Amino acid sequence: MDIPLRTRATAQPRPAPLRYSRSWSTGVTSIGDARDAVAALLSRARPAPARRAVQDAQLVVSELVTNAAKHAPGPCALRLELLPRAAALRITVTDTSVDPPRRRPPDPGRVGGHGLHLVTMISRDLEVTWLSHGKRVTVTVPLTDGESGPTVSRP
Repeated sequence: MDIPLRTRATAQPRPAPLRYSRSWSTGVTSIGDARDAVAALLSRARPAPARRAVQDAQLVVSELVTNAAKHAPGPCALRLELLPRAAALRITVTDTSVDPPRRRPPDPGRVGGHGLHLVTMISRDLEVTWLSHGKRVTVTVPLTDGESGPTVSRP
């Protein structure tokens, strides 16, 4: 009697998730460095996100890091995580401020105070987690056409 040998398909190893993290001890960091980190991380994403999606993610990270640097004495941290299939970028900023993020009423004549409004327009799943030493703000920025949000289909 012949017994056929079974062949096993070797599973393709899953690529390691693309992540970036940085912390700083004072409330001051280079906002440009945070934007550059987003661009560098997303340049390695496959499939590559559209230019507009990268710009949206850079804007969101810029606003969140600026708020942390402006309102918290430090230390602060930034974490970026590319979600599977490069569908979205999860952005997390941790700071020492106990004050919640506040969306101010729109005022076209006011300089500043529009950042959180932009963040909520571009991203989804805004979540604030209170920590013993401050808070963690996490948002998800869609990067593909399959995700909801204004990032993907603009004329």
